[in-house]
Amino acid sequence: MDRGRQDLDGLGVCLMTARRVIETHLHALGEIKAILRAMKNLALMETQKLTRFLTTQRRVVDSIETAAEDFWAFHPELAQHLNARTPLWVVIGSERGFCGDFNERLEATVERHLSRDSLSDASLVVVGQKLGARLATHRRTVVSVAGPTVAEEVPSVLITLMDLLRELQTGRARGTEFALTIVHHRPSTEGGTIRIHEPMKRPSQGRVRFGYPPLLNLDPSAFATHLLDEHLFTLLHEVFYSSLMVENQRRFEHMDQAIRRLDRDMGELLLKRNIWRQEEITEEIEVIMLSAEALRPR
Repeated sequence: MDRGRQDLDGLGVCLMTARRVIETHLHALGEIKAILRAMKNLALMETQKLTRFLTTQRRVVDSIETAAEDFWAFHPELAQHLNARTPLWVVIGSERGFCGDFNERLEATVERHLSRDSLSDASLVVVGQKLGARLATHRRTVVSVAGPTVAEEVPSVLITLMDLLRELQTGRARGTEFALTIVHHRPSTEGGTIRIHEPMKRPSQGRVRFGYPPLLNLDPSAFATHLLDEHLFTLLHEVFYSSLMVENQRRFEHMDQAIRRLDRDMGELLLKRNIWRQEEITEEIEVIMLSAEALRPR
């Protein structure tokens, strides 16, 4: 009788230890889930905010591009040098992680396009710490700069980027200007696509909408210079907002999938905990029965 009770006591200790291990694991997973849910909610709020930013910025870019189209149609000679310059690729990645294959897709796109002979002299400027780490050893990478984490940081990042581009241009010989190509994610109904465009490259034939040239208060060449700078700076705002939106959409999806996996794992652990608890109850009943048998008078 004593031997059987000792065995049951030992079994009870093992069952209780196993259940406590599971409960500790469940508590840790619960804390992780709370953090992931907070990150998911922040990504959702940032996406909603960027939707408003993008709508306004797109209207500004459209108005500048419309004015530029009218200008180039009557001054094509000022745009001839835009199509024969040294290529410089600006790749917009993410500053933070937890956004799925966001940076991997950008890296693959850059590798695929820069392998062409026509881009043998192209250089890379990488924006975003996570993408910068992936392309740090790339032979084309000139410099990497920090990217924005929220929409409010976009203006300061853009100022840093524009200053950097001016420094790179200043270090080159006169007459050898850069031809910028911007690579970034943009929102779409399919969950985001990668866009590659050259904001300063004018099409070979412009569409003439008016019979008379636009009236200017500046010399046409000076106006062209200011137009290019303004278009680039405005377009980069839209590019960064688009990239941030896709990044947060990917982060929202990534967090949602992680939470679903945690729910599944926690469900399995809860089932195991209940099984161990049932075993403990069964063992306690057996101990009570053995104790009652021992106290029964002979």
